[in-house]
Amino acid sequence: MNVSNELDSKQVILIVDDTPDNITLLSALLKDIYKIKIATNGVKALHIASTQPSPDLILLDVMMPEMDGYETCKRLKENPLTAEIPVIFLTAKSQVSDEEMGLKLGAVDYISKPVSPPIVLARVATQLHLVRARNLLQDQNKHLETLVQDRTRKLAKMQDAIIMAMASLAETRDNETGNHIRRTQNYVAALARQLKDHPRFSHELTDENIELLYKSAPLHDIGKVGIPDNILLKPGKLDVEEFEVMKQHTNYGRETILTVERYLGESNEFLRFAREITYSHQEKWDGSGYPENLSGDAIPISARLMAVADVYDALISKRVYKPAFSHEEAIDIMRKGKGTHFDPDILDVFLRITEEFRDIAMRYRQNEEGESEIY
Repeated sequence: MNVSNELDSKQVILIVDDTPDNITLLSALLKDIYKIKIATNGVKALHIASTQPSPDLILLDVMMPEMDGYETCKRLKENPLTAEIPVIFLTAKSQVSDEEMGLKLGAVDYISKPVSPPIVLARVATQLHLVRARNLLQDQNKHLETLVQDRTRKLAKMQDAIIMAMASLAETRDNETGNHIRRTQNYVAALARQLKDHPRFSHELTDENIELLYKSAPLHDIGKVGIPDNILLKPGKLDVEEFEVMKQHTNYGRETILTVERYLGESNEFLRFAREITYSHQEKWDGSGYPENLSGDAIPISARLMAVADVYDALISKRVYKPAFSHEEAIDIMRKGKGTHFDPDILDVFLRITEEFRDIAMRYRQNEEGESEIY
């Protein structure tokens, strides 16, 4: 290592004293080991200490004109830029009350004058070893935080991919594409954002929960993997017995999520939303839905949001049993379901943001058989 690098690697000590002889003595004692900076009063000391790179340690005289060492230390500790710099008082004031005052202000040590060179060297070295150890620990913590954040992002991305894969598996059996998943999850998020400040929904629709709803929405029809093809793909209206079988997809979906919760030994908000949506998105506001004929606020908010999103997308999409309705036709049909099929407040919001729904539908439209054509 060259001389320049050796100097750059030296720890920096700021000596604050208004007496030239004291500065000369301390500088001569420390300059071969450390890089020295000088301040002859408290104001200069505050400026130097807050200028980067800041000193690693401050040796601070107490008795100085204008601003004494106690006031200087107090201001150093009040400034976030200098609060962590260790301060050692060097002073002729040797009463116990003086030491107590200095330590209360945040100093790490108190050395009486006239100074003993071995004591100064030993105590300075001790504090600077602690500074190096603290800085090393902070660097390690930052590195660990970066690693954790990176791995958390990768894990979240992997989880999202698994969710989409599971949801797509159900959709591919239902003559639909993954864009139905994308559309409905964006519809749900759009509704939730508009309702987050509504007194009926604000307790549930926090920013964090809206993100979880967005991620869980694709799982709403995962239970369809358990429905036989002759029913799921029937190109016509289901008879009574067939419809009873179709209704089981809500139970199959909930059981899938419950299996995950049992495997984990716990639940969380994401799994709760996924369970609610898969099980209750076919419930209707007036109690005429399934699987439990729930009505009104007994239906989870997440499922009420999904009901609006799912019905709108079903109406504008071509299916084996029906053509696609236009956006305007779908809006008219849904308006008639206010207070019967849909929560009135949620539908009112939907009717205010129908153009946003149209934009989402257009963004994720595909020119494939079975997909919507919206103009």
